[in-house]
Amino acid sequence: MGIACQLAILSDKNLKTGKIECLFTVDEESGMTGAINLSPDFFKGRTLINLDSEDEGILYIGCAGGTDTVGIMKYESIPAGPDMAALEISVTGLHGGHSGDEIHKGYGNSVKIMNRFLLFLSKEKNLSVAEFNGGNLRNAIPREAFSTIVIKKADTTHVKNMARDFSEILAGEFGDIEKELNLSVRNVTMPKTVMDAISQRKFTDLLDACPHGVISWSGEMEYLVETSTNLASVRFEPGKIIRNVTTQRSSVVASKRDIARLVEKYMIAAGAEVTHSAGYPGWEPDLNSEILRITKESYRKLFGKEPLVRAIHAGLECGLIYEKIRDIDMISFGPTIKGAHTPEEMIEIRTAQMFWDLLVDVLMNVPEN
Repeated sequence: MGIACQLAILSDKNLKTGKIECLFTVDEESGMTGAINLSPDFFKGRTLINLDSEDEGILYIGCAGGTDTVGIMKYESIPAGPDMAALEISVTGLHGGHSGDEIHKGYGNSVKIMNRFLLFLSKEKNLSVAEFNGGNLRNAIPREAFSTIVIKKADTTHVKNMARDFSEILAGEFGDIEKELNLSVRNVTMPKTVMDAISQRKFTDLLDACPHGVISWSGEMEYLVETSTNLASVRFEPGKIIRNVTTQRSSVVASKRDIARLVEKYMIAAGAEVTHSAGYPGWEPDLNSEILRITKESYRKLFGKEPLVRAIHAGLECGLIYEKIRDIDMISFGPTIKGAHTPEEMIEIRTAQMFWDLLVDVLMNVPEN
C-alpha cells in the first residue's frame, strides 16, 4: 500500500506541499538489499516518512536490528530395514505470524512442536527420522511442519494413540491462542533410507536446545521486546544436508550479537557449519523529533485522540537509512494489517482511509526546508 500512496501523492497536482522525494526499495522482506545499497547522497531530504507499519494509531520512532544465523548439518543415512512402517507426522493450523512484531504473543512454533513430539515418541518407541521440513520464511514464525518417521509395524497404532495424547497436552498449553492446532499421523510409502542414530540425536538435540521467543524486554519503553530469536525453518536438502535457519533481533547491538552467538554455540555442538548474515542496524528513538511533533498534531486534529508513540521489535529500512544519514528525522506509520507474512494477511479498510488522510495532512505541514 505504501507504493500506491507514494504514486498517488506524486500524481496529485492539487496537493500543495514542499518538495517531495519518493524512495522505492526492493527486497525489503527477504534481505533489505535495496536499502543496504542505498547511497547517502541518493536524496537530499532530511525528513523521512516511512510507509511500512501495520498498526493504525501507533507512530513508530525506532526499530530493532537483526541478523540471521544459519546452520548447515550433514547427516549419515542407513537402510530403512525390513518389517517396518513409515508414518508422516503433520503439525498444521498454527497462527504463524511476523517473527518480530508477533514474537511475544505466544504463538506455537511448528518446528519446536514437531521435535517435541518426536522426543515424546522416542521415550517409548524406537523411531528413525527420514525427513523433516518446517517453516518457510526467515522472518516468520513457522506455522507448519512435516516429518516422515520409520517404526516397527507393530507400533503403528500405539504411535497414533500417542499423537492423540500429545494433542491434548498441546491443547492445554496453548488454549485459545492456537485453536486450530492439529497434530496428525498417517501411513505413507516407505523411504529407502533414514538418519543414522548419531545424526538423529544431534539433530533433535539441536532443535530441543535452540532457543525461540522473547529473550528480554526493554527497560526503557513499555511493552517493547528488546531481544528475541526465531527458529524459523528446518529443511532437508539433497546431499544429506539439513538447513537450519534462525533470526535474532534486538534494539541493543550487544544483545543481538550475544543471542546470535548462543544459537551458534548450539549449532556447532551439533556439528553444523554456521554462518551469520550481515544483518541490519536498529533505529534509535528520538522523542524530540520534529516530524513526530508534526504527525502527532495532525493525528489529534484529524481523529480527536492521542496516538501512541512506540518503537517496534521488527526490522525497518529506517535502521539502515539512519546508519547512513545520522541527521535524518524519521517516523513510520501505516494502516492496520492483520496476519502479516501468512496466507491470511489482510488490511483493515477503515484504517486505510485514516492512513491516507494522515499522510496528506502531515505532508502539508512539513516545512519546505
